[in-house]
Amino acid sequence: MRKILLSFIFILLYTALSAQELSSDELFTRARNEAFENKNYPAAVELAKQALNQSPDYTDISIFLGRLYTWDKNVAAAREVFQGLEQKEVRDEDFYLAYASLEYWNDNYAKALEILEKGLQYNPKSEALWMLKAKIHNSADQFDASQTAITKILEFNPENAEARAMLIQLQSLTAKNSVGISYGFTHFDTQFDQDWHTAGLSYKRATKLGSVILKGNYAYKFGESGTQVELEAYPRISPTFYLYLGAGFSGDVGIFPKYRTGASLNANLPKSFEAEIGYRQLYFSENILLYTAAIGKYYKNWWFNLRTYITPDSSNISHSYTATARYYTKGAQDYFSVQAGTGISPDDNRNNLLNDDTYKLKTFKLGADYNFSVKKTNLFSVGATWFNQEYRPETRGNQLDVSLGYTKLF
Repeated sequence: MRKILLSFIFILLYTALSAQELSSDELFTRARNEAFENKNYPAAVELAKQALNQSPDYTDISIFLGRLYTWDKNVAAAREVFQGLEQKEVRDEDFYLAYASLEYWNDNYAKALEILEKGLQYNPKSEALWMLKAKIHNSADQFDASQTAITKILEFNPENAEARAMLIQLQSLTAKNSVGISYGFTHFDTQFDQDWHTAGLSYKRATKLGSVILKGNYAYKFGESGTQVELEAYPRISPTFYLYLGAGFSGDVGIFPKYRTGASLNANLPKSFEAEIGYRQLYFSENILLYTAAIGKYYKNWWFNLRTYITPDSSNISHSYTATARYYTKGAQDYFSVQAGTGISPDDNRNNLLNDDTYKLKTFKLGADYNFSVKKTNLFSVGATWFNQEYRPETRGNQLDVSLGYTKLF
C-alpha cells in the first residue's frame, strides 16, 4: 500500500513539475498519450486538469476529461464534468456523444436518448449520434426505432458500412410476419435426361427472442416427386451473438434426406465484421456430418463473405469453399450478388436433394442473383448458377440452376 501511495505521489509531482512550462495544447497531447498508449487514466486526468487550469474554456479538454472519468468508471465525476458543459450550453457533437455514451454504458437509456435528442437538434446529420441512438434502441429491444435511426444514417451516407450491417441485422426483427414462395429449375447437359423442379413455401414470424421460420419444400426429379418440412429459428442471445437452429424431415428419401439438422453460433463483430461456426447434418441411408465456418465484412455498399464446409470421413476430408460479393443499391433487401466456389453447400435448396455420395464429388460453381423490393414490403429475387460437377468419379457434366422468389412482409 505504501509503495502504491508513493508511486501516485511521484506521478503527481512529476506531472506538476513537467507541466510548468507546457502549454495547454501540449498538456492535452500528453494526457492523450497517457490515456491511449499507457492506459494510465489517473496521470491523464491530472494532465487534463492542469491544461484546464491554463485554459478553463478549452471545451475539447473538458470533454476528454469527462471521457477519462467514464473509462476509469468514476461515473459521478464524469457526470459533474458533462453537466458543467451542459450549463455552458456547449453544442459540440463530441460532447453529446461522450455524455450520452456515459449514460448508455450505465444502462440509463432514457437519459442517454434525451441527451441525443438535444444533440441531434444542433447536429442533425451526425452519423455518430444517430448510430448511438440506434444502438440504444436496439439494446432496449426497440427495433423499429433502431431501424429508423439507421435509415437516417444511410440517407446521409449510403456507404456507412456499420449502419449497413446493423440494418441487415434489424431487418429480421422489425418485419413481424412474412410469407415467401420460391421456384427452382435445374437443367443437366449429360448427367440426367429430365430436368428437376423445386418449389418452396415459407412463413416467418419475428419475436423478441428471434425469428422462427416454417418451410414446406417440394421437388420433382427422376419422374418422381417428394416433400419436406423444415423448421428454423434464430434465437437472439445479445446484440452481438445469435444462433441458427434448423431441422427438417421427409418421408421421400432419395428426393430429400430423411432428416437434416443444423446449428451455428453467429457473431456481429467490431469494424463491421461478422462470423459463424457450426455444423450441418444430412441423413439418407447413412449419416453425413459437415462442419461450417464463415467470415463476412461490410465495406461501404459492399458485403464480402467466405464460407467453408468440411466433411471428415474414414478415408479423407472433403472441403468446399464459396466466396460471395454483394452490392447494396438501397436498403437491406436491394442488392446484386455474385458467387464463386468449389464443392457442395447443404444450405442451398437444390442440395437438399443430395444423396450419400454426391457431397464427396468435385464441383465448381459460378452464380449471380438480383434482389429488389417494391414499396418495402414486396421482395423479389432472381438468380442463376452454373455448375461443373463430377457426378461420377472422373466424369463431369454441366448444369444450370435458375431460381425465382417472392416474399411479402406484413
